Amino acid sequence: MLHTELTEQLGIRFPIVGAPMAGVAHGRLARAVTEGGGLGMIGVGSTDGIDLIGREAVVASDQGRLPFGIGLMAWALERRPELLEMAIAAKPALVSVSFGSTAAYVQPLRDAGIVVVAQVQDLPSATAAAEAGVDYVVAQGTEAGGHTGKVGTLPLLQLLLDGFDLPVLAAGGIATPRGVAAVLAAGAAGAWVGTCLLASPEAASRPEARAVVLAATETDTVLTRVFDIAQGIPWPEGFAGRALRNRFSDTWEHREAELAVDEAAAALLAAAKTDGDYDAAFIYAGQAVGSLHQERGAAEVITELGEATEAWLLKRLAELSRVRTTQ
Repeated sequence: MLHTELTEQLGIRFPIVGAPMAGVAHGRLARAVTEGGGLGMIGVGSTDGIDLIGREAVVASDQGRLPFGIGLMAWALERRPELLEMAIAAKPALVSVSFGSTAAYVQPLRDAGIVVVAQVQDLPSATAAAEAGVDYVVAQGTEAGGHTGKVGTLPLLQLLLDGFDLPVLAAGGIATPRGVAAVLAAGAAGAWVGTCLLASPEAASRPEARAVVLAATETDTVLTRVFDIAQGIPWPEGFAGRALRNRFSDTWEHREAELAVDEAAAALLAAAKTDGDYDAAFIYAGQAVGSLHQERGAAEVITELGEATEAWLLKRLAELSRVRTTQ
């Protein structure tokens, strides 16, 4: 069995967390991930209503039967502190506060008996999160889907494992048992996965979006700010979003200043989102998207990741041991 600090603390079978993807990871997906043996999370976007947290928490926990997590964004909490209050009231096992300073939020969460996590994208942000007192940091590499930094998962994971005493999870580019095994073998306490769940029917996305995801390859993503700029979403500098390339991103890349004042482009994107036109509307996805080949339930995905990782690690360790003893 795969036992780490994460599985022991949360009482889950596999050290695998479903990423809190805003707009995609709602209660159904979170519950399915937990039922598959991991920890499912609810992603809370900057404009989501506070009622979403309580409503989706009931679904994610299956009326209080299952553990779950909630993902919040620090920069959004600065404008909307009520999101933290609602998250605490929902009684999750874990809350991640990422993309900004976590310092003001750790103690209220700790006082409520909630495990506190921060996704970090470089050494300074990891240091700040550790000093704030989080229980885990997530080394989020630039391979990850959604908003992220510019350092690869493996270089960042090595820096954090060597530089901090607290446990580290790994995120970005992990979508198969080999990926999970790789980060666990390196010393991570768990894997944080999102893209591998984008084609699951429990995701809060359209069937048309899932079809686009399944048709994508590992070279079809781009790290861009154009979708945030067109929507007027004030993401802090340094956090672009990794999304599937499309006509809109190709048109406006390197024209961000022009896009910021183009009302027609903003209207076009808004209409595309409503209509499900993914030539313009965005789908955030990581570089592991090329590993997805069919629509599969999230519980099945997580169970296979966990069980196959166990088998692969045992097999690989036996092979390495055999090589050493025959030399």
